[in-house]
Amino acid sequence: MDGLLPLAHRVANLLKARSENLAVSESSVGGLVSAALIAQPGASAFFVGATVIYTREAGRILRKGSDINLKGLEPMTPLFVQALADGFRQQMGADWATGEMGATGPAGSPYGFEAGTGCIAVSGPVSQARLCETGSADRVGNMRAFARAQLELLIACLEEAGN
Repeated sequence: MDGLLPLAHRVANLLKARSENLAVSESSVGGLVSAALIAQPGASAFFVGATVIYTREAGRILRKGSDINLKGLEPMTPLFVQALADGFRQQMGADWATGEMGATGPAGSPYGFEAGTGCIAVSGPVSQARLCETGSADRVGNMRAFARAQLELLIACLEEAGN
């Protein structure tokens, strides 16, 4: 997590300067992003909450009764993860939200993606989603890489939105 702390510090400063907050949805990174953000002093000023959804069933339960519409979207694609982030942002009443899904390894995902493939999204005044590919089956390395990518994309969106 140490490598994520400077990125989380940047996120914390940007959000606090804007008096905005964030909800985090994680899957394959298992809470690394949330832990890095909560480790920041004054996290309660910007961190609304988080969820780690690791199974399809848990995802269905979370979405039950929500307005999240995933019909016609392929899992683990930028459009799918963007829809998840948008819906989670609305559910949590947050200014910003992130979403993530991935195949950290050593095996691929049940959706047909190879290990080392992840997808991240940010929902907010500036929204973006992208595929991340490490080309590696190193589970822990991929968890760190996807968490880093999630924080870096969040910083890029926050900076694009301006202070």
